[in-house]
Amino acid sequence: MNAAIHINSKDNVVTCLRPIGKGENIIVNSISIITNMDVPVFHKIAITDILKGQHCYKYGEIIGDAILDIEAGDHVHVHNIESTRGRGDKQK
Repeated sequence: MNAAIHINSKDNVVTCLRPIGKGENIIVNSISIITNMDVPVFHKIAITDILKGQHCYKYGEIIGDAILDIEAGDHVHVHNIESTRGRGDKQK
């Protein structure tokens, strides 16, 4: 089984299909990613650097904006992104 799933070419994150340990090398659609920290199952890992203020894409959709710089291999979750979904004050 694959370690993570990458759905859309716009996606800059992948979703973990199992817990992934720090320093683990995973390959998703020919993209090699070395994780910078432990990542729980169903959480996200950045596959590219995402700068503060840039959109995070999952399944081809914007799921939020980076609230700090995120490096490829980082765990992506509420500690480093802010949701824009359902927020009238965050519509772009």
